[in-house]
Amino acid sequence: MEPSRKIIGIDLGTTHSVVAILDGKEPRLIPNPEGERITPSVVHFASSGEVVVGEAARRQSVIHPKRTVSSVKRLMGRRFSELEEEGLQTPYVLSPGEHDYARILIDQREYSPAEISAFILRQLKESAESFLGEPVNRAVITVPAYFNDAQRQETRDAGRIAGLEVERILNEPTAAALAFGQTRGQHETIAVFDLGGGTFDISILEVCDDVFNVISTSGDTHLGGDDFDDLLVDHVAEEFLATEGIDLRDDPSSLQRLYEVCEKAKRELSTCHSTEIVIPFVAATAQGAKHLNSTINRARFEAMIDPLLERCQEPVMLALEDAEIEPHLIDHVILVGGSTRIPRVRQFVEELFGRPANHHSVHPEEAVAHGAAIQAGVLAGDYQDLLLLDVTPLTLGVETMGSKMSPVVARNTKIPIQRQRSFTTAIDNQESVAIRVFQGESKHTKENRLLGEFFLEDLPPEPAGEPQIELTFDIDADGILHVSAIHAGSGQEQKIRITQANGYSDEEIDLMRQQADFRSEENTRNHDRIEAEDDLMRRCYQLEKVFRQNEHRLPEDLQEEIAGLLDYARQITQGDNSEEMLAMVQEVESAHAEILSIIQTDVSDSIRSIFEDSPPQD
Repeated sequence: MEPSRKIIGIDLGTTHSVVAILDGKEPRLIPNPEGERITPSVVHFASSGEVVVGEAARRQSVIHPKRTVSSVKRLMGRRFSELEEEGLQTPYVLSPGEHDYARILIDQREYSPAEISAFILRQLKESAESFLGEPVNRAVITVPAYFNDAQRQETRDAGRIAGLEVERILNEPTAAALAFGQTRGQHETIAVFDLGGGTFDISILEVCDDVFNVISTSGDTHLGGDDFDDLLVDHVAEEFLATEGIDLRDDPSSLQRLYEVCEKAKRELSTCHSTEIVIPFVAATAQGAKHLNSTINRARFEAMIDPLLERCQEPVMLALEDAEIEPHLIDHVILVGGSTRIPRVRQFVEELFGRPANHHSVHPEEAVAHGAAIQAGVLAGDYQDLLLLDVTPLTLGVETMGSKMSPVVARNTKIPIQRQRSFTTAIDNQESVAIRVFQGESKHTKENRLLGEFFLEDLPPEPAGEPQIELTFDIDADGILHVSAIHAGSGQEQKIRITQANGYSDEEIDLMRQQADFRSEENTRNHDRIEAEDDLMRRCYQLEKVFRQNEHRLPEDLQEEIAGLLDYARQITQGDNSEEMLAMVQEVESAHAEILSIIQTDVSDSIRSIFEDSPPQD
């Protein structure tokens, strides 16, 4: 079957993910196999080898915390040492991979965050294919506006591993603005305050008719609802440690149970003024089982999260300053992300902007997917006359003498963009030049992020300062950087797309996609086998029941035949051949029908005999 020309829009979130399609001019969310519009971003690796995604995976997190991966978005493009410094806690095992990039360890195999994310994307892709009734291989995937080049590339890699051609990497606040301004048709300045499970973004946009112009963006990729959960977990764990002398954070299963009840409590505190956090049989000692029972009120929770909310203030002020606009001149403040449902967050936003946010104009958890579907419709040619002008979130530059950062593209520059700068050599007769590309706002490269480096070699001998090296930075619409350098005198040229040390070659992506395809087929085979096994066992139970109840009615040879059939059927269920099980279902059904036929004949003969033996009535 030919792939659909449709392009799906995907919000790949820290805690939940959503997929949507443009239906006419209206975005429509696509339900997952459970019929839900929002899918937990959780992946579970069963001991059988099956990979489970979504709510079914989330339910396994307490029983098998080390085999269940959540919040993988926080690991995208991150080094293991960075995560250690931040004190990130995960029930599953993290390890340093090549070049120190974070890896998830399951059954002694290392998975990259891109591979884990690909399982989620594949599930969303398959939901879309089931909904549309045709193959889908093109997508727009959203990322936090403040994602750096490494994180964007790893997101793109995840899409490719999942079998998707990623048509656009779209900033989440921009997507939400598309959803909000789609039908408004007036000139407005809006601020999108996006506080999700793991990241915070703030973007300032001008919207006029069908033109969406991003003026500035800022954020914090290490701040979100997960951090609120961490505070609650630590608070409750410290209470329990003080009273019982047991640290629940030392046991992965107890820690995961604690995270689940604390997240539930956080949600309840958005509508209630206090809530109980209860975990029965959370630990055991020589004196017996221990139960956790704690009460927290909204005021205490708000006091706990206030320091984290204060971290939102600096990015907001920076975005407003870059946009050269005062807070009171913002026409609308749009709240996006599940964490904006917290009353204290809404109050904090109102204090920042001096006006209430538009609470009900967009659905916090669905707006980004809606916007992604609109952008997908634009790229597919289904939505005309919409112009989106986005920006690069961080300054890009190269390292010069003294480890200084020489900016080439300033933050909040419209993309796509191409910028050129001229550089020269520092010493006489220099044969090669190392070009090191950085991203960040510091004047010192050691405080910025190294994106990559390459060498311009075989330069002709010249005095220092004479060679002219033309450096070109080319940022595409996804915010991904390509760099080229040319020596003006000799024409010696070097071009690269900046790829991370954790990036993948096309061959590696193809291999991972093939492995994912094989695993998906294996999952389907396992699912078919389990269904066939269940069906056969159910039929065997029905046959055995009617057989035992009516054994005395059956000929001896048929009794032996059915007993042998039941034994053989049970042996088959121990194997993995679903086709053989389905064939056996037919045989068991035939035997069942034969017994019923004999019973019916016996009953008919008995009734006939009764009437024949009855004396005639006068």
